[in-house]
Amino acid sequence: MTTTSDQRRAVHPGLGIAVFVLLAVAGLFYVKWSPYYQRAFVAAENHSIGASILMGADAAPPAPSLAAALNYALAYGKAIWQAMVLGLLLGSAVQALLPRRWIVRALGGTGLGSVVAGGLLSLPGMMCTCCAAPVVAGLRRCQAAPGSAVAFWLGNTMLNPATLVFMGFVLGWKWTGLRLALGIVMVFGLGWLINRMSRGETRGFDEAQARAMQAGAADGNGGEDGMHPFARWLRLFVRMALRLIPEYIVLVLLLGAARAWLFPHVDAGIGNELPWIVGLAVAGLLFVIPTAGEVPIVQAMLSLGIAAGPAAALLMTLPPVSLPSLAMVARSFRAAELATLVAGVLVIALAAAGLAIALGF
Repeated sequence: MTTTSDQRRAVHPGLGIAVFVLLAVAGLFYVKWSPYYQRAFVAAENHSIGASILMGADAAPPAPSLAAALNYALAYGKAIWQAMVLGLLLGSAVQALLPRRWIVRALGGTGLGSVVAGGLLSLPGMMCTCCAAPVVAGLRRCQAAPGSAVAFWLGNTMLNPATLVFMGFVLGWKWTGLRLALGIVMVFGLGWLINRMSRGETRGFDEAQARAMQAGAADGNGGEDGMHPFARWLRLFVRMALRLIPEYIVLVLLLGAARAWLFPHVDAGIGNELPWIVGLAVAGLLFVIPTAGEVPIVQAMLSLGIAAGPAAALLMTLPPVSLPSLAMVARSFRAAELATLVAGVLVIALAAAGLAIALGF
């Protein structure tokens, strides 16, 4: 009689790997690569990629109300729902279909090498911070080091090749250079710092650890309770969706309603004073936008007369994290690690503002 364990061993690990690769390539092509390729031509021709999702053509967001919350949630959801489904599928597939020892070997170390690997692996994803969050959670469940997961998370937004191209055509290539230079510092610098913090808590990868994992998961997928890998994938997907989506929707609704409080008005009165820079940097860090949403937002604000310093700060805090995405990964990191991440993003945003002012943007 065939046992459950025998049935699991009958599923060759290569099948799970092949399914994961197919899902990643086909999903990213459909959701990200093909649309962004076409959008680049629109940006080059029109020097615009659309209206600001924050306030449209107005000088200020709508007053806080249920209608403002619903309208923003619907517009935002329409922009990201496909990427969110893909993020949930990939985040659960990482845990169920990929050999865990591969993830530990590539991303489990607490040195700079695993941080670089995490940042480079993010480049094809081009996800917004919330859509990348389920993959980050999946990587952490598979023993990816905190700094490596942070580099992957931040790299999806800050090193997004499509966004950098859009930014060059819409805002100018000096803005792209500023974003890229400080984006590299943010992705690899904060990843390295958080890995340094975790060295007392997270053991660096070694061969004994890999052998122990391999012995404990003969199929290489780190399965649990003798489940078939694809059944486990489905269970993880449902569990992740039920845990993350409800809180995500609530937070997006709240932020949609609170737009007028976070960004009370936008005009030439917003200069390069430190309170404006810090205030807008914090607002950008809390607010949630779709991929490349910061480009039309900053374009609209610059056209209304906002100074370069606050605009540069927003360019660095709007994409990498948000209140909903921080809530989604809250169980995957220690509180000190998330606090360091948030503080680091704000410091780099202030540096961007200073550089933009000094260089006469």
